[in-house]
Amino acid sequence: MSMPFYVSPEQVMKDKADYARKGIARGRSGVVIQYAGGILFVAPNPSRALHKISEIYDRIAFAAVGRYNEYENLRKAGVTYADVTGYQFDRRDVTARGIANWYAQQLGTIFTESSKPFEVEIIVAEVGENMDADQIYRITFDGSVADEHGFAAIGGQADQVSTALKESYSPELSLTEALSAALTALSAPASTNGGEGPDLAASQLEVAILDRTRSHRTFRRLSGPRLEELLAESRPAAGPTDSASSAESGSPLSAGSDDTAIGPTAPDDGNPTPGTSTDPD
Repeated sequence: MSMPFYVSPEQVMKDKADYARKGIARGRSGVVIQYAGGILFVAPNPSRALHKISEIYDRIAFAAVGRYNEYENLRKAGVTYADVTGYQFDRRDVTARGIANWYAQQLGTIFTESSKPFEVEIIVAEVGENMDADQIYRITFDGSVADEHGFAAIGGQADQVSTALKESYSPELSLTEALSAALTALSAPASTNGGEGPDLAASQLEVAILDRTRSHRTFRRLSGPRLEELLAESRPAAGPTDSASSAESGSPLSAGSDDTAIGPTAPDDGNPTPGTSTDPD
């Protein structure tokens, strides 16, 4: 009679953690930054159907990286939890802290009891009446919760992105300055390795905000002409230097060459669930 193969619990947990980390690291990083008017979410995402950033409740949003079908199931469950809590008690009882703790319980249970852990890392953020009231929570695949302040990065090479954010972040950033800091941080890993940064054109980005000035439904997606204008304003300050050089050479830049008309902000169109179960990265 053959003896059953024994694996220690410590080794099982380690193998699960390594498996989940490798899956998350294959995706591109996402960034969440506080700014004077609210909270900004930025993630490289060429897909127009698969969203990494979504609304959870009136003043609460969700961002995730990893395996799409897994974090989409978490998002839907979080929306249901928030709606039921608000209906049974009061809308003010629905908070980012409560949702983050609920996600931590779900992911912790999956990690310990399931043979395969979820390959996801998520952020739940809530915008307050002022910056001191903002809440940002990062929840990892094993159910660990971190209370972030100012900014947070998830997925991919998050450590390098966080280091870059730390160097450029300061309180009371404008939306344009926050977007510039996010783009610089997302390009940091490639720059460190001597390569070119990812394509950060408007068509390759998913950007959303929690707008502090709105009293209801603070979540808004930024896309189209509005996003293109913000990107043009947030590029590194090479424009003035180029203009000065052109003036010195007698060939000024053509006026309005980078101007983009401001269009209406695209409303949140929901999160359809296509047949694929992979991350849009």
